[in-house]
Amino acid sequence: MMEALIRNWGWVVLRGIVTIVFGALTLLYPTITLQVLVLLFGAFAIVDGSFMLVSAIANRRGLPRWVVLVVGGLLGMAIGVVTLLMPAITAVALLALIAAWAIVMGIAEIAAAIRLRKEISGEWVLVVSGLLAVAFGGFIIARPGLGALAIVLWIGAYALVSGALLVWLGVRLRGWGRRLGILRAPA
Repeated sequence: MMEALIRNWGWVVLRGIVTIVFGALTLLYPTITLQVLVLLFGAFAIVDGSFMLVSAIANRRGLPRWVVLVVGGLLGMAIGVVTLLMPAITAVALLALIAAWAIVMGIAEIAAAIRLRKEISGEWVLVVSGLLAVAFGGFIIARPGLGALAIVLWIGAYALVSGALLVWLGVRLRGWGRRLGILRAPA
């Protein structure tokens, strides 16, 4: 599993960059309308799910539980498509959808970190990212009445932190791959 992750360090970094861009746009335009937020989240969920799906399928031979990543990617894409096809969705329904997505993705990241704990050092980054996602989802469920603007700011902050952690993890994977001889060092 470690070798497959190392070979896909670029997908991890790209996923992190897309997450950072999503977070930055959300924070730069906090007065964003709910409809635009729906479209941004739908597009983000499709892209994020697509990256997860492509990574899982491309490395299915090296990942014993690659089907879990395929399911996670398909769920992310499905949530994105449903969000884009139903833009009139209410704020409460959107928040519940985002909360459920964050909790599921967080649990998946924590599970991956637990499986990797004997193979890599620094798996705590994936645990922290997963815990942040679960906490974020729980916060949305517990406080839906705070209003869309507050939720937009929390979404942006979460995305920036989560994206930065993914970029950091991807760069670390690249370094581990070079040290282990899995990836070639530049000439």
